[in-house]
Amino acid sequence: YIVHIERHCYRGSDELTMYGSSPNSVTANGSDSKKQRLDESPPSRVLHIRKLPSEVSETEVIALGLPFGKVTNILMLKGKNQAFLELSTEEAAITMVNYYTAVTPQVRNTPVFIQYSNHKELKTDSALNQRAQAVLQAVSAVQDGSSPSSDPGVLDLAPPPSPVLRIIIDNMFYPVTLDVLQQIFSKFGTVMKIITFTKNNQFQALLQFSDPVNAQQAKLSLDGQNIYNSCCTLRIDFSKLVNLNVKYNNDKSRDYTRPDLPTGDGDTTSKDHSLLGKEILIQSCLFLLLTGAISPLSAAAAAAAAAGRVALSALLVVKILYNKKDSALIQLSDGNQAQLAMSHLNGQKVFGKVMRVTLSKHQTVALPREGLDDQLLTKDFSGSPLHRFKKPGSKNFQNIFPPSATLHLSNIRDAVGEDDLRLLFSNSGGTVKAFKFFQDRKMALIQMSSVEEAIQALMDLHNYDMGGNHHLKVSFSKSTI
Repeated sequence: YIVHIERHCYRGSDELTMYGSSPNSVTANGSDSKKQRLDESPPSRVLHIRKLPSEVSETEVIALGLPFGKVTNILMLKGKNQAFLELSTEEAAITMVNYYTAVTPQVRNTPVFIQYSNHKELKTDSALNQRAQAVLQAVSAVQDGSSPSSDPGVLDLAPPPSPVLRIIIDNMFYPVTLDVLQQIFSKFGTVMKIITFTKNNQFQALLQFSDPVNAQQAKLSLDGQNIYNSCCTLRIDFSKLVNLNVKYNNDKSRDYTRPDLPTGDGDTTSKDHSLLGKEILIQSCLFLLLTGAISPLSAAAAAAAAAGRVALSALLVVKILYNKKDSALIQLSDGNQAQLAMSHLNGQKVFGKVMRVTLSKHQTVALPREGLDDQLLTKDFSGSPLHRFKKPGSKNFQNIFPPSATLHLSNIRDAVGEDDLRLLFSNSGGTVKAFKFFQDRKMALIQMSSVEEAIQALMDLHNYDMGGNHHLKVSFSKSTI
């Protein structure tokens, strides 16, 4: 039921929102004479905007042009409820007019009208237009990634904190699909990931752009807009998450950078999460699971390292067998580690299958010569930054536990709250049963509904990028909540 906006050529519409009056119709009530008058205007990089609400701000007018290119000048005629907007190129102005012929822009829920101006450029009196110019400088600074040079009191437009937007849809009388959101928001930049969910009986979404500036432009332009006439109102804020973890490509979530993701429809074979054909994924998951359940040093070696007698070692090589890809050899630093891995991980359920761990007759795993491992079945993780317990003498060695339903989280970014973390871990395919922050809020416990869900969450989210040089650390806990 999605109407493709590029197929419509109406101008002068009084009642045209993003998708018309309903998912199945587009309305345009402009008169023939008005349409003819608009069509007669030759293209210009200066656009004339009419029927603006009296309380409109310069920021809201500039936001109309942000998705199409750099805005180079603005002239507000508040007494006439009009404005002139100058874009950097005529091509950008043409793109903007063509887009808004089918998607009538709304400012404060009021339709406004855009047409080419007879002026080819704006010549404004800087003294009379001082506020508008200050706002324009601030917006340009944000677009360029620098700090606004204008008076901070003129415009509350700080650099965007995140490329992820949190979207709440009010008055949802018609269904809003993931594809509708992608079509609307992709006008402002590359949409990388979307997650939709219902919370407090409200349909919500998290949407990640490739660049925080694109997210800011989308927020400025779309916050308060209706997807359909008089309903499906967008309420948009920045999320405290800076990166979305999408496991499945289906009608609830999508990672547009990973078309190979499974649908997560409950069919174990269709998920392609088995070892067959997923060698690189499985290698990484085995590594993350092992380093979450064991130390790279035995207790004796850790004590010696703490005393400075030996160098720290964290050898871990994973080799998936060529003729039996549901099996792998894993070389650890010493025999004690291998025993600990076997006791902690044997019989645990991973990807819907019970994992069997036994001691191998092989003493070492030989790394292939360069160019000979065309299937990438062997990988050396000894230098990986993802080892959890590699600091000599660290008390963390006392916190090595077998898989459990409760996970210990650390290195949590200050701005991230309980709701953000609950949502992040719920999207790993599990159910969060309980959550508890430690006093400093840099660490927390999160309890999943099963050990299997906790294992999956650990593999998905250890080293998750939280922004601000914070990478989430996840390990198994002996505690419950």
